[in-house]
Amino acid sequence: MAKIDLNTLSIEELAALRDEATDKLAEKVAARQAELEAELEKLSLYGKPAKKPQAPTAKPRKDEPAKVGEKVDEPISKEPISKEHVSKEHVSKEHVSKAA
Repeated sequence: MAKIDLNTLSIEELAALRDEATDKLAEKVAARQAELEAELEKLSLYGKPAKKPQAPTAKPRKDEPAKVGEKVDEPISKEPISKEHVSKEHVSKEHVSKAA
């Protein structure tokens, strides 16, 4: 490519050079984009297959002991609820209904 001394060009010549460069750049970008889109189209044929649904994992029965490292749900306490707990619950429900 020939070197151009931009200092010797007039404003009109610089503007024309800019327009030519812009047009050439747009042309090259469009050509490269078309190449990439064609390549993507080819690659899409080899895309990821649909995910296969995984089989549900078996949960241990309640009468079986848990395996090492397995999460164990804490049993619900069968202790009677104290009067203090009930009265606090009752007060908080009244408080919520008054606030609404």
